[in-house]
Amino acid sequence: MPNSSTFIIGNLADDPELRFTPNGQAVARLRVAVSERYYDTGTKEWKDRNPNWYTVNCWRQLAENVSESFRRGDRVIVVGDMRQRTYEKDDETRYVWELEAREIGAALMYATATVKRATREKAAPKDEEPADEVSTRRASSTKSRTTRT
Repeated sequence: MPNSSTFIIGNLADDPELRFTPNGQAVARLRVAVSERYYDTGTKEWKDRNPNWYTVNCWRQLAENVSESFRRGDRVIVVGDMRQRTYEKDDETRYVWELEAREIGAALMYATATVKRATREKAAPKDEEPADEVSTRRASSTKSRTTRT
């Protein structure tokens, strides 16, 4: 069964937090606030509903590109898969939902962006890589930088 994708559009609450696993794999953690805007006919103003907060995890090259491209307050579009994670705290099992990002881009409703291709140090010949890895690497080889005004 194919994965069902989830997408969110919201603002980064903080700068992306880039870390590396013990084996050197990059992982970035983001907090994204998503709130619905509505027009209040009584006050004749646009208002935001209370935001929903999402933790987004990015891996490998995507993590590095995201940490170089985005800052707190930037509006982003995230596509990925919801994952449930469990952990223990105070002798109690707790559950959290996190979005494992497959793609992240700048939302351009209120900003402009310049796309710059990320370069890889050493690429293996195409015939040595499985097809799914080739497409994954190509998809993650671009990055957007939001221009702040």
